[in-house]
Amino acid sequence: MFARVSTYETSPESRLDEASTKEITDRVLALPGNRGIYFLTSTEPGKALSITLWDSADSLSASQQAANTIRADASSEQAMRIVGVEEFEVSASSLKD
Repeated sequence: MFARVSTYETSPESRLDEASTKEITDRVLALPGNRGIYFLTSTEPGKALSITLWDSADSLSASQQAANTIRADASSEQAMRIVGVEEFEVSASSLKD
């Protein structure tokens, strides 16, 4: 599995609730090879992260252009600034029910 981690700078005008992110998450989940998305907001104002998970390096690579568009749309709609985007191979994962 592979991951793309995007870092954002938020502002007081940022709308980071579930309702405002639903359309964005639906767009990401519709991309071929996507396995999920997490959106994290810092307990301290000013920072947020998104983590998207991909079934293969090929899916990660193929999604790059669409992801760039979705990220730009989301940051504009939610009054955030994109600080960085990095890609990783997932070395280990575990979730409890």
